[in-house]
Amino acid sequence: MKTDFDSKKVAQHIISWLDKYCTKAGVNGFIIGISGGVDSALTSTLCALAGKKTILVSMPIRQTKAEYSRAMNHIADLKDRFDNVESFDINLTDTFSLFEEKMPFDIEDHHLAMANSRARLRMTTLYAIGQANGCLVAGTGNKVEDFGVGFYTKYGDGGVDISPIADLMKTEVWALSKEVGVINEIVVAKPTDGLWEDGRSDEDQIGASYPELEWAMNYLEDSGSTEKLTNRQKEVIEIYQRFNRANLHKMMPIPVCKINDISE
Repeated sequence: MKTDFDSKKVAQHIISWLDKYCTKAGVNGFIIGISGGVDSALTSTLCALAGKKTILVSMPIRQTKAEYSRAMNHIADLKDRFDNVESFDINLTDTFSLFEEKMPFDIEDHHLAMANSRARLRMTTLYAIGQANGCLVAGTGNKVEDFGVGFYTKYGDGGVDISPIADLMKTEVWALSKEVGVINEIVVAKPTDGLWEDGRSDEDQIGASYPELEWAMNYLEDSGSTEKLTNRQKEVIEIYQRFNRANLHKMMPIPVCKINDISE
């Protein structure tokens, strides 16, 4: 986190940005998928603070009890604090099970494909409810996920209309969450994408913590750094670069074959 990071000032800036963007777009408000994690909790709180209609949607698919409980507690807290907040609890487990049955491959051999399909099913749900209510889908990705390691599902949680917290590092997300009153059980919970029935954390999947990934991101951007690296720091840089290379297709514009490139 930047040493000059002013949580109160940043919160006010994002809230004002959300308010102005919503007004200019001519929509009623925002819709956010609530996972029980800090990113969605912060994003939804900032949207609620903007004063516009804010729809919170829980979409469990064989979710762990801990994740579902945190999501429900956050939704209850925001509805208690704000009159402009409403919610839906839509269990997509049966829908996802039917989807699995239609797949022309052994789903046990393709766990990641099915995990990403959960995120895409949730995206479809958010857009259906959002369009019916005249609301924009607010993304919940932070800077490290969206522009560093690409730790999100393409056309899943990456399919959004606006990204209120995508310029915040994860440590800044935690700081801002405390500033706007996100419940403590979410702030202190291990980050997880909520796509696995065993509740594996982001760190379990990536192999590095968010503070470590932030350090790597900043280090690599500072090409003139002469810092002597430890073995762990070298390992983290390797992890960061591996994920960045593998997920670059998510972070770059879709390639377009230009007809004007045809040689005469």
